[in-house]
Amino acid sequence: MGITHAPQWTDATWNPTTGCSKISPGCKNCYAERLSNRLYKMGQPKYKNQFKYTEHASDIGVPLKWKKPKKIFVNSMSDLFHEDPDTTFIAKCFDIMVQADWHIYQILTKRPHRMVAFSKLFSKYFGYTIPSHIWLGTVTTRYLR
Repeated sequence: MGITHAPQWTDATWNPTTGCSKISPGCKNCYAERLSNRLYKMGQPKYKNQFKYTEHASDIGVPLKWKKPKKIFVNSMSDLFHEDPDTTFIAKCFDIMVQADWHIYQILTKRPHRMVAFSKLFSKYFGYTIPSHIWLGTVTTRYLR
């Protein structure tokens, strides 16, 4: 499920995946990795693989259960565009976001090339671009100087 202790710029988090892999020096001090390891030690079942990329199919429908509109940070504990999931899993997540269109979704990635490729597939398959209630963004993979 989503957490209620979300960053102040969002209302909730939705983590259909957890875990990631380091792809740049900017990943050195990853908060999600530290938190995943802590949740693992606390016995949280969702973090049984610690920070290894893991899909949680049972959590895909969570936004449909939230009837009050929310601004949702998608995958605060992972990267939806990680190299491990196949396009089908990402598409299932987007299907939920399209269905639960009363929410705003915030998706950040360090893999913009994968996000762009998926966006093109989305447009080709559905015949329209990703809806405006789904916000896509990238995170720098380098230290800023």
